[in-house]
Amino acid sequence: MTKAIEARSYEEALAWLRENGFDVTEAPGMSGRVFLRKYNVSAAIQKTPDDGVKIFAYPGYLVGSEISKLVNRGYQQFLKTSKNELPATADHLKALQSFTEEMKVALGLPSLYNESLGTVSESYQYDRIEDRDKPVVQRPKRPWEVAGKAAAVAKKGRA
Repeated sequence: MTKAIEARSYEEALAWLRENGFDVTEAPGMSGRVFLRKYNVSAAIQKTPDDGVKIFAYPGYLVGSEISKLVNRGYQQFLKTSKNELPATADHLKALQSFTEEMKVALGLPSLYNESLGTVSESYQYDRIEDRDKPVVQRPKRPWEVAGKAAAVAKKGRA
C-alpha cells in the first residue's frame, strides 16, 4: 500500500529545513532560490510559479566550495568537480544519502525504493560502454582493438 505524500509549499519547506538543522542561504541575485547545506552536502532549490518547490541543483558533497557530482565508474564511485575527481568514501556516501532523504521529506517528494537502498549516482560511466552512443567512426579505439591490429601487423611481418 502506498503512502500519500503531501506536497509542501516553498515557505513550508524552508521552515521544515531550518527546523531540522539545514543551513539555508539565499542565492545571490536570485529571488526564490536557496542553497541548502548539511553534513557537508549541498543542493539548491527554487520556488515554482504555483508556490511549490523544485530542485535546481541536485545534492552533491562539497569539495572545497564546489558541489561535486557523484559518478559511478562500475568499480568505484567518485566525487567529480570541474577541477578534479576523488574516490567517494563510505562517509561521503552516507552523508549524501542522509541529506537526500531528509531533503525529500522537507520537499514532500516520494522516496523511491531503489534510492533508499543506497546512494544513487547521476551518471554511470562504465569504461566498456563509454562513447557507445557515438557513431562508430567517432568512437575512440579501445586498447584491445589497438593491440589486435599491432599483433596482426607483427604476424604478417614474420611470414
